[in-house]
Amino acid sequence: MLIAWIVFFPIAAAFAVYLTGRHHEHARDLAGAAVTAAVFLLALGLPSARPSLDIGGILVNGLHFMTDGFRAVYGIVTAFMWLGTSVFSLEYFRHEREGLNRYWFFVLVTLGATEGVMLSADLMTTFVFFEMLSFTSFTWVIHEETPEAVRAGYTYLFIAVIGGLVLFMGLLLLMHACGTLDFRELKEAVRTAGREKEILAAGICILFGFGAKAGMFPVHIWLPKAHPVAPSPASALLSGILTKVGIYGILMTAMEALSDSMFYGRFILVLGLVTMLLGAVLALFSVNLKRTLACSSMSQIGFILTGCGMYVQLHAAGSEEGALVALAGTMLHMLNHSLIKLVLFTAAGVVVMNLHTLTLDDIRGWGRNKRFLKAAFALGALGISGVPLFNGYISKTLLHEGIVEGIHELPSAAAALHASEWVFLFTGGLTFAYMLKLFLCIFVEKNAQASRQAEYDAQSACMNPLSTAAVCGPSVLMVLLGQPFIMNRIAAYMTQNEEILSFRAFAAVNLKGGAISLAIGCAVYLLFVKRVLYRNQSYVNLWPEWLDLEDLVMRPLLTRVLPGIFGSILAVFGENRILKPCGKIVLFAGSLIGRILADSVDGLIVLMRKTFVRERKSGRPDTDKMTFMRTAVEATQETADLIAGNFSFAMMMTCIGILIVLGVLVLLAVFHVRFF
Repeated sequence: MLIAWIVFFPIAAAFAVYLTGRHHEHARDLAGAAVTAAVFLLALGLPSARPSLDIGGILVNGLHFMTDGFRAVYGIVTAFMWLGTSVFSLEYFRHEREGLNRYWFFVLVTLGATEGVMLSADLMTTFVFFEMLSFTSFTWVIHEETPEAVRAGYTYLFIAVIGGLVLFMGLLLLMHACGTLDFRELKEAVRTAGREKEILAAGICILFGFGAKAGMFPVHIWLPKAHPVAPSPASALLSGILTKVGIYGILMTAMEALSDSMFYGRFILVLGLVTMLLGAVLALFSVNLKRTLACSSMSQIGFILTGCGMYVQLHAAGSEEGALVALAGTMLHMLNHSLIKLVLFTAAGVVVMNLHTLTLDDIRGWGRNKRFLKAAFALGALGISGVPLFNGYISKTLLHEGIVEGIHELPSAAAALHASEWVFLFTGGLTFAYMLKLFLCIFVEKNAQASRQAEYDAQSACMNPLSTAAVCGPSVLMVLLGQPFIMNRIAAYMTQNEEILSFRAFAAVNLKGGAISLAIGCAVYLLFVKRVLYRNQSYVNLWPEWLDLEDLVMRPLLTRVLPGIFGSILAVFGENRILKPCGKIVLFAGSLIGRILADSVDGLIVLMRKTFVRERKSGRPDTDKMTFMRTAVEATQETADLIAGNFSFAMMMTCIGILIVLGVLVLLAVFHVRFF
């Protein structure tokens, strides 16, 4: 029952919190934070209870949950992240009233869905809750309802729909090949199935489906756009936990289904290296605080994927010791990155609360006399940069050691892995460079305008004691988790293997790797950031605007290339006397069904908006009935247009996703003829 409470209690409580907010806004906020605190206390019982849960009668095979070392730790981390951001939200939203009922409702629903993923025992249960949180977290992105937020919401929704469809296709293929999606049975089923090509195709679909949420290249385009426009507490969750939901799916699939596929490991490694390096470069060029942290998240996801790729390759090569090191690094860096981004994004939220801007030139020098905030941000920056004695150092050292093990154990790929090692070290240096840039800009340098700096210096208090605890409390973990005797034991518990206890993080060879990255970071900051990206007392953005993967590739591909291909196919059908009438019937029926689906969904959402989910305007005068009615009608119409547009867009993306799935089926048919 413990798992049931952790997963379903916050979902049920979301309705009570929503109804409370319609009458008492302050009580709603306190109730929302209290629910997250209760879930955290419940999650603390996971390591000792080791519960499991099977719910039959749902989705044919039911929903299945279990707890082991990795799941127990991430169940606790998830609840801790929600507790920290919820406590911080009490002050962050103190001057905001619009949309908070919606915000708290979906925060709690997403908490339950995320716990459902992290405690899932099979891929179908993972998929159900994964899709649930994809759509509930969408409301965080559009919370401000600005044009930038709406565009970022479209992008997020596009990636969620396409990723979900491709993921589901992969699950169907894997189920067809193995007969099960249960993690406890999958490894043996894969071994006896003898259908390597089909399982590999399924694994690639699953990789891109989960990678869409993780922020993996090339489906990362939502991440740098969504974080800057979302509220800072939501950004901390998007970066710290929801990206790990995608990583969880990738890691579980790699461990249980494709751990013997050398090709799959190399494929993940390449995507991880590209994601790692590209995210770091984007972060280095950024002049927006939250965008820099968002691109940093993309880069750190690349580090984690690199570890996952090395684990698969080393396991496939029979190097159990090397595979254990890479797996421990992957799991620990997931843990570290979640906690680090909780600190950094809530610290960024403090900046937003006080200045309502994120541009580096505007916030420059603001934190010079904010001692607690400066210390918290510094600890987070040191942790993510991999500085010895801080938590990120040990997990990055394990990841680096995994690559080094690969060089020794995989002689045929030694040259490529040597290059991968230098990409790893160079990207670690870029991480230190852009975090140094942020820290010095906000907390050390002075603003270019002396009058503005004087105003900043006069503001010594920047948050209340409760927010101080929420921001600075987790930063202490950056030091505690930087101690090997603590981290090694956590790694042994998560991997269920005590051999990792003998790992020496502070051996000379490991310190040398960390020193190389830090030296590269210092050089990049001094020679590139200060000389190229800082001109005339101002930080400049030299990243070309046209070099946007969404506008350059994704949107043209979906709006011009794919429709052109589809149109060519229809033209071929149109020339055939037999197929032409069939084609017309299919097109008419398809357009009719599509129109009915789109209109019915839009109508349902508008109906819900006018009834159950209508927001109550706080303090609205009701003396002028005509003015009140006119304002209400206009506000409802604007909201209806926004929601209708979003869901019509989602339906269009669904159709495109179906076309992609059909394309995968065609390719598989070709592969079947050639390889089986």
